[in-house]
Amino acid sequence: MGKYFGTDGFRGEANEVLTVEHAFKVGRYIGWYYGQEHRARVVIGKDTRRSSYMFEYSLVAGLTASGADVCLLHVTTTPSVSYVTRTEDFDCGIMISASHNPFYDNGIKLINHKGHKMDADVEAKIDGEIPELPLAKKDQIGRTTDYSAGRNRYIGYLISLATRSFEGKKVGLDCANGSSSAIAKSVFEALQAKTYVINNQPDGTNINTNCGSTHIEVLQKYVVDNGLDIGFAYDGDADRCIAVDHRGNIIDGDKIMYVCGKYLKEQGKLNGNTVVTTVMSNMGLYKALEREGMRYEQTAVGDKYVAENMLA
Repeated sequence: MGKYFGTDGFRGEANEVLTVEHAFKVGRYIGWYYGQEHRARVVIGKDTRRSSYMFEYSLVAGLTASGADVCLLHVTTTPSVSYVTRTEDFDCGIMISASHNPFYDNGIKLINHKGHKMDADVEAKIDGEIPELPLAKKDQIGRTTDYSAGRNRYIGYLISLATRSFEGKKVGLDCANGSSSAIAKSVFEALQAKTYVINNQPDGTNINTNCGSTHIEVLQKYVVDNGLDIGFAYDGDADRCIAVDHRGNIIDGDKIMYVCGKYLKEQGKLNGNTVVTTVMSNMGLYKALEREGMRYEQTAVGDKYVAENMLA
């Protein structure tokens, strides 16, 4: 682990561990690093924490001072930043979020041009002693533009993934007062589900507070009390999801991987006939995969390591 960057970016209490000076420094370096041969293009998203706006402005200042052009997705999910970075020809994506942490924490997640977590060597350079970087001058100074259209394209992409209509299904969503508040309801309603939403009124301090994927009991009760068919609970930046069935039973990550793996295998789309897990997965998953004739691999905890294994 580096000085600041861990397996999931630079994270800590806002203005205590992670400061605006840190964000400015990250922006300065990223803008310079990707701008050595052409004007860098960077896209930024954020969650609903009060400090996310502060860090967004600090990053923008650093990036444009180094000559990068910046597009702002505003409040959006981490997966949407990955998607837009990859499909819209950006050099880098940045997500401002501390995921499932309390509101007073925040973080900076860096995403490379392929939509994956940033290469470790780039993060290591930011962690190190950065030399004095040149400031952009005159027309080389970067500019910032609104890019909410990118978030809308991501919503369209999610809708396109569905293999059937959800008409007649009653779906509950716990948005954790976070990023999915801006996206999830639109997706399920477009697929004709009757959608019931809770914890989608962010105020900057209520993200993850007694709600979302870290407090799944809230959604369990809501689904049962309202006679819903299924429920989905997200974390603050919506890169984590736990499901609940109509009886309130938890469908956790291991079960979701099993369902997705089995479906892909039946469709002939499970590459290498293999599901990649972390060491936190339980033995029941592995026995179920073996029963269905699927292989599995284990990585260290962290989606970064899972993605690396899948790519390899």
